Amino acid sequence: MNKKIGLTFLTLLFICSTSFAARFQVDSAHTQIHFSVQHLVVFKVRGNFTDFTGIIEANPDNRTLISAAATIQTASIDTRIEKRDQHLRSADFFDASNHPQLHFKSKSITGSGDNIIVLGEITIKGVTKEIMLQGSFLGTTAGPDGKLRAGFEATGMLNRKDFGLNWNKLTETGSVIVGDEIQIGLEIEAMIKPESMMSTSG
Repeated sequence: MNKKIGLTFLTLLFICSTSFAARFQVDSAHTQIHFSVQHLVVFKVRGNFTDFTGIIEANPDNRTLISAAATIQTASIDTRIEKRDQHLRSADFFDASNHPQLHFKSKSITGSGDNIIVLGEITIKGVTKEIMLQGSFLGTTAGPDGKLRAGFEATGMLNRKDFGLNWNKLTETGSVIVGDEIQIGLEIEAMIKPESMMSTSG
């Protein structure tokens, strides 16, 4: 009898320490990848990318992330001014014809819920650097199609010159036209595929 009770206890302990993670595919129709940069010191130019894919592995039970990866088409940059966008696609900046994609891949992730830190690698114009993102796993809900959807958001910063995006000019007063620091914002909605559920033991 004691052996049976012990086995039951161990089984319950295993079940309680096992949670479920899943792979979420970023829904580009309901996701924004945006950025801002200082222009002439007193103004910020804001833009976004419109063509991208991404995969996030996450655990909805405890609102943690396991991994994240994304690919962005550089030619999809949009700052609402076509002439400026053409300049950003040129060799002065992203050189989209020779470097058509940006890549991001997480290396380590800590925290949960509204306090998640993602350390990853971002590759721009053939140069790979580390970047830290601070973010949140906002939660999950069922979409109109009945599939589970998850919401994430994150912010980060990088220096464009670290990636060879060096173009700049000085005004007559000595101010630079474009700042070096780029602020990044991510607002993500992602969809789960039922077959992607997997168990992870804690």
